Amino acid sequence: MKIGMMSFAHLHAEFYIPYLINRPDVEFLGIADDNLGRGRLFADRYGVKLFDSYDDLLKESPDGVVVCSENNHHRSLVEMAASAGAHVMCEKPLAVDMDDCLAMLDACEKENVRLMTAFPMRYAPPLTEVKGMLDQGGLGKILAMIGSNQGQVPSHHRNWFVNKKLAGGGAILDHTVHLADIYRWYLGCEVTEVYAQSNQIIQAETVDVETGGMLMLQFENGTFASIDCSWSRPVRYNTWGGLDIEIVGEHGVVDVDAFKANLDVHGGYAQHMRLQPCGSDSNGAMVEDFLDSIKENRAPKVSGYDGMKAFEIANAAYQSVLEGQPVHL
Repeated sequence: MKIGMMSFAHLHAEFYIPYLINRPDVEFLGIADDNLGRGRLFADRYGVKLFDSYDDLLKESPDGVVVCSENNHHRSLVEMAASAGAHVMCEKPLAVDMDDCLAMLDACEKENVRLMTAFPMRYAPPLTEVKGMLDQGGLGKILAMIGSNQGQVPSHHRNWFVNKKLAGGGAILDHTVHLADIYRWYLGCEVTEVYAQSNQIIQAETVDVETGGMLMLQFENGTFASIDCSWSRPVRYNTWGGLDIEIVGEHGVVDVDAFKANLDVHGGYAQHMRLQPCGSDSNGAMVEDFLDSIKENRAPKVSGYDGMKAFEIANAAYQSVLEGQPVHL
């Protein structure tokens, strides 16, 4: 399989690329980036080719590409890749507005290529274990879910994350989509109502997007769920993110933490405690599923439609914040 990477803007590209360049049945073509300085930095770091343009990369007829651009460029890059006949794994959030989401799905369907949304939490062993239990009715009817996907204000990773034009939003768009997708996956049904509040208490002087948010969701089966999507962790916290859920069922309660498979490491090259992953890596499992879906000519476990539905929930949250009222979907 011939695989390329379109943009290295998103820090998650650094998590994905080792799996692309080290898999024996993959010919990693290289990186294309509209920021040639950024592209050269990472091409040199990983010892791979840097293309002069996205068109030059696509002329190599890749079987698949990974899109890790700024959020507002997702649509154009996915449409370019689809026109070249390449399957696509696109970083989340899928896009910055619903028209772009729908256009991306339409472009991939028209060209008969698959669009996958990068939702690595679908592959996190603690979450998949709970999914299996729920599918077997282990808790009975799910009454409520309380989730948090907190992290740091990401400007120190990539400054474009706090640029509204490039990112499309702040903490709500960045972090709502992970839990929204897990909730839909767990329940097998859709959200019917969204109520949200947001604030910009943290780093209000330096960013132009919201840094805190809380969502209340109602599902069509009656389940109630909440999402704390705030960028509320300090820079020197032991990890850049985290995702946990408390699930309340008629027969019991389950607490699940997606990042439990880690070791707490103190000292070393870092100036603070950090997490060292052990066991399965959800990013690696997601990339492997994307590659296997190409090799086996099948759909990946997460689709572009899943990305669109998760974006729809985040988008409704922004509307709710603006109007001060619940939004019905």
